[in-house]
Amino acid sequence: MKHRWAVGLLSLSLGTLAWAAGPADSKDKDDTELQRATETVRHITEAAPDKGVPNEVLEGAKCVAVIPKLVKGAFVVGGEHGKGVATCRTSDGSWSGPAPFSVSGISWGPQIGGKSTDLMMFIMNEEGMNGLMKGHIKLGADVSAAAGPVGRTASADVGVKAGILTYSSSKGAFIGASLNGAELQQDHGATKDWYASDASFSDILKGSAHSENPDARTFVEAVQNAKMTAQSH
Repeated sequence: MKHRWAVGLLSLSLGTLAWAAGPADSKDKDDTELQRATETVRHITEAAPDKGVPNEVLEGAKCVAVIPKLVKGAFVVGGEHGKGVATCRTSDGSWSGPAPFSVSGISWGPQIGGKSTDLMMFIMNEEGMNGLMKGHIKLGADVSAAAGPVGRTASADVGVKAGILTYSSSKGAFIGASLNGAELQQDHGATKDWYASDASFSDILKGSAHSENPDARTFVEAVQNAKMTAQSH
């Protein structure tokens, strides 16, 4: 009896792990990620002045990348894997369609606490933007990254040296977070769903590829609105 009980418990545990770590390649799942990313961006303008991303960071960012609702322990290897979406300013001043990516190797340090968090990256210079457009980068190795400053009047001078400023968001507050060691690469499955082809990260982020997904347009509009709000303050 004990043997059968142990086997049953092991099967249930493996089934739960497989469900949590299973591929998120269905269109409904991808759309949910876009919707969550949109909510994360919208929360930027709702954060308290002393706990928010500085307006200077929002105004100066060349690209924005969001990893929404990363749940500690819900993915393989204790939450070290998730999905995200990025957008960059194009040559005409608009923002590109969203480029989906997967991320692995996230270190859950004291700066990334709680059971669930939203991670955000603001790409501040050409080094960071060019690295992101390659579709496969490692933060801290291929591109320099630093915990972002917090507070509406905080200076973003650190972004001159660091290609990417990173933040963790939880319960309406943003704190600088170290994501060095995290590895980002293009999510080709989601790319095909959103763009009807496996468009390159570079083509998407330069604005050459366009998605008919309404959630994709909503995400880009949220980024545009966040920047406009920052400029008006």
